[in-house]
Amino acid sequence: MSGPLPPDVRRVLFVCSGNICRSPLGEAVFRHQAEAAGLGSRFEVDSAGTHGWHEGEPADPRARRVGERHGVAVTSLARAVVDGDFEAFDLVLAMDRGHLRELRRRCPPERRDRLRLMRDFDDAPDDRDRDVPDPYYDGEAAFEHVYDLLDASCRNLLAALAASRP
Repeated sequence: MSGPLPPDVRRVLFVCSGNICRSPLGEAVFRHQAEAAGLGSRFEVDSAGTHGWHEGEPADPRARRVGERHGVAVTSLARAVVDGDFEAFDLVLAMDRGHLRELRRRCPPERRDRLRLMRDFDDAPDDRDRDVPDPYYDGEAAFEHVYDLLDASCRNLLAALAASRP
């Protein structure tokens, strides 16, 4: 994180388990959509994992390939969520309910309103499963499915954040 930002800049953190599949892809998709909409300067985005298993590693090659196929550069390096993230970010987006539980456990009570599920912004009619599934143990098609979910959720997230002021 850099120093103080202008008051209209929103900080958004995308979180999954190890920060090599879902959250770096979400970060990259959101950044790409914001820049394409001419809103890139209004957002500072990052991603992290609930665990530091892959600290310093680039995103999974399958996540990077899926991003490339859609013109989205997935360039972040894995890191773990740190306590300061709950203060530094305006919105912390968990990829699944397990991540959300872990974040709620670690987050100071006065900051828990900043925690949301990524698919809270998905307007798909099937409301039963609000998790972005983990594609790690599956093939390329699973990463493509995750991309589709993140693409839709990020579009709605961008619209919601662009319409509101911090």
